[in-house]
Amino acid sequence: MKKTALYFLFLVGFCHTVVANTYRISSEAEFKNLLGKLVPGDEVIIKNGNYTDWMLEITNQGTQVKPILIKAETAGQVIFSGEVNQTIFKITGNFIVLDGLTFKNCNLNKTTGKTGVLVEFKNTKNCRLTACSFISNKVNAQFMPLVIVSGNGQHNQIDHCTFSGNIDNQDVQVKITKESCPLYTLITANLFTDKNKVSWPNGNGGECVQIGQDPVLLGNIEAKSIVSNNRFIQCNGENEVISNKSSSNHYLKNYFKDNDGELVMRGGHDCLIEGNIFEGGTGGIRINGTGHQIINNKIDHIKTAIRLMYGMAKGKDEVGFYIAASNCTIKGNQIANATTGILIGDSKNTDWKGKFDVVKYPSRTLQDVAPFDNQISGNTFSHTQNNQVTQ
Repeated sequence: MKKTALYFLFLVGFCHTVVANTYRISSEAEFKNLLGKLVPGDEVIIKNGNYTDWMLEITNQGTQVKPILIKAETAGQVIFSGEVNQTIFKITGNFIVLDGLTFKNCNLNKTTGKTGVLVEFKNTKNCRLTACSFISNKVNAQFMPLVIVSGNGQHNQIDHCTFSGNIDNQDVQVKITKESCPLYTLITANLFTDKNKVSWPNGNGGECVQIGQDPVLLGNIEAKSIVSNNRFIQCNGENEVISNKSSSNHYLKNYFKDNDGELVMRGGHDCLIEGNIFEGGTGGIRINGTGHQIINNKIDHIKTAIRLMYGMAKGKDEVGFYIAASNCTIKGNQIANATTGILIGDSKNTDWKGKFDVVKYPSRTLQDVAPFDNQISGNTFSHTQNNQVTQ
């Protein structure tokens, strides 16, 4: 009797292991027909080929043990291209993985009520975009990202992807609004490279990574994102290679090489910038806001390695178009071959009158609040003309 019971339990367990299905598809219509069928552990393999004009919303639910996997038959040989007027892959379910897809020569368009996006995780938990390539894609309007993480999701991940040669766009955007903020987004082990200057008149909208969009009114929101172990090489889209506009994010062990831009704390507070390497290019780290930790970074052959900025206001409670750098820790950084190692007080008395909407942003326009109460210690300098300058 005992053996029979054990055999029955074995059969039940075995059945659970074989429930998952593998589907091979080669069209949007075939994929849409599957959406009502997919269960945890299922795999959808997109056959090698070139695809255009797809628009999918995937609401299915995987589990931590059995995510739903959507993958290329062969990495690099499933290519999406052409005009993109809405979102190709809009993921609103949980535990969904996109693996090995290529988006190349897509033209992302923005028209009334419609915006082209390649991948969006919206209100998702534990979804993953991995080993995908985004090559030579172009947008037709300013501030359009290729990949968006939005809504009130948690623990989504973008890893081992390549973003190369994309034009006039933002690459990855963590979207924060009054109503929603994705938490614990992990952006790790990606390559961002060969990004030319955007064509927009004010030179904005070409970030590789942007976490938050409104540093003035929403900068205090804690996104708790981690950006780690990425490579940024010849990313010249705009002055902010990474644009931080929210709070409590971590930037760890990233590598920056010959970029025309900086890692920028444009807004937000209490972020950690640790263990990053900067080699060449126009800038290193730029700091506004309070409570940031800038520790153990290596910065070489950059004119000004670390800049602590003036603001129109101070702290977390005042509204300012820029918040003065305060209560930050700058410690253990290694700076070499710079004109100025650490500049305390850049953009002094810059007047922004007429350059932003003072009704929307009720801020003074003069950038005259100096950095204060910052702890600067234990940094090392070599072949640097001025180790530390205050102005």
